Amino acid sequence: MSGPDAGSRPEAGSRPEAGSRPEAGSRPEAARRVVVTGAGGGIGAALARRFAADGAEVVVSDLDAAAAQAVASEIGGLAAPADAANEDDTRRLIELAWAELGGIDLFCSNAGMLSVGDENTPDDDWARSWNVNVMSHVHVTRHLLPRWLDQDGPHRLLITVSAAGLLSILGSASYAVTKHGALAYAEWLRATYAHRGLIVQALCPQGVRTDMLTRGETSGSASSTMLADGALEPAEVAEVAAKALDGENFLVLPHPEVAEYYRLRAADTDRWLGGMNKIQRTFEGGTR
Repeated sequence: MSGPDAGSRPEAGSRPEAGSRPEAGSRPEAARRVVVTGAGGGIGAALARRFAADGAEVVVSDLDAAAAQAVASEIGGLAAPADAANEDDTRRLIELAWAELGGIDLFCSNAGMLSVGDENTPDDDWARSWNVNVMSHVHVTRHLLPRWLDQDGPHRLLITVSAAGLLSILGSASYAVTKHGALAYAEWLRATYAHRGLIVQALCPQGVRTDMLTRGETSGSASSTMLADGALEPAEVAEVAAKALDGENFLVLPHPEVAEYYRLRAADTDRWLGGMNKIQRTFEGGTR
């Protein structure tokens, strides 16, 4: 998970000397040159490993420089420390990846953050969530689309949203709101640029066994308790994402049941919200 809390900035890319790049696998030519943000751990690292295993050249970006380097060394990729919430970092990341790889076929805008809170969440926390969970995707497209739209496609942008963007999440108002924003932006991109060779896909997992779900800050909250049952491993999410590249479906749902929840939410919103409130009341230990 990557966020704006530390001040690391991208430096010259560091490609490991040891190890060899995997042989080309089944990855389509449209995803041979890949950038993954928030790739120092969790879903991002799993995506980087999955695409590298298929023979892609992968730029591994994360706010944590050491974590990015560790994953890059493991997969024979290129480490590029960057703060996904900082536009200048994102511009430099794209410039570096373009120069080193000769272009970008797939950009996985994966960095995200979650903090527990409600209407009293401090404004600074709201701003951090907005910058990481929404503006990071805006910055990517602001600096990548001019390059992509001048070339023949297709070009792929995979935005890690979360099922919270389709539904909601208990225990974190800022995450619920900003993930809805991320989904809305992904939808807008798809509707606006699909005819120009841009394939936008929204990866919307529910519970995933990462630090975001299990760390002390969120462990035991209504959201983590609700999502722990049925949580997937990051590698399972990456496998679903990789298979989705064989098609163009906008929603990529590692938890298939989310599609039904989404349908029910739209068909009978009041009933769905009542069910969510019942879960909240149960968590609080009351029945009011």
